[in-house]
Amino acid sequence: MEKPEIFLASGSSARRSILAAAGLGFRWRAAAVDEAFYKTKARAMGQDADAAALALAEAKAAAVGESPDVSRMSLIIGADQMLSCEGRWFDKPTDLEGARNQLQDLRGRTHLLHSAVTLWRDGEIIWRHIEHASMTMRTFSDTFLEGYLEQEADACLSCVGAYRVEGPGIQLFEAITGDQSTILGLPMLPLLGALRHCGAIGA
Repeated sequence: MEKPEIFLASGSSARRSILAAAGLGFRWRAAAVDEAFYKTKARAMGQDADAAALALAEAKAAAVGESPDVSRMSLIIGADQMLSCEGRWFDKPTDLEGARNQLQDLRGRTHLLHSAVTLWRDGEIIWRHIEHASMTMRTFSDTFLEGYLEQEADACLSCVGAYRVEGPGIQLFEAITGDQSTILGLPMLPLLGALRHCGAIGA
């Protein structure tokens, strides 16, 4: 039986790199989804960050899966990530001042990354999963913070929390608990298991 084609419904270079490093053949496409709408809806319904991350991942998978040029039997990977700290949700900063404010708020505290991943096929979500990483920032100095922002510049604006742990952002932390792929927003071991179960990769 022919293996289904795999699509990644994400424009994230980190997620693409994770899949490529694992040896998977896939195509990718950024999904046009109004993230603010789904987060506002989740808040209005009293849902937590897990539910919001899953809703976003499902919406992105559906957006790509419903494209007219995507086969209905393709497997669409949808993924998204939320950051929460003591009940507050954080978004990607829009400028360096926003990044500075976020990092000052997170400094010396522990926050959670909620990484959701889903599979869509033939008009429906067939699998969903959520994993967490616990991230404790050290009490870094203002001088260090300014140097970090100068070094990272716009790169930190593409990441929730304003850091890339695969880059200089790792220096912001004193303790991290969680799988590296979960931290980067695509929990790989459960995803690989789901892809094997669907016959998309070898068992």
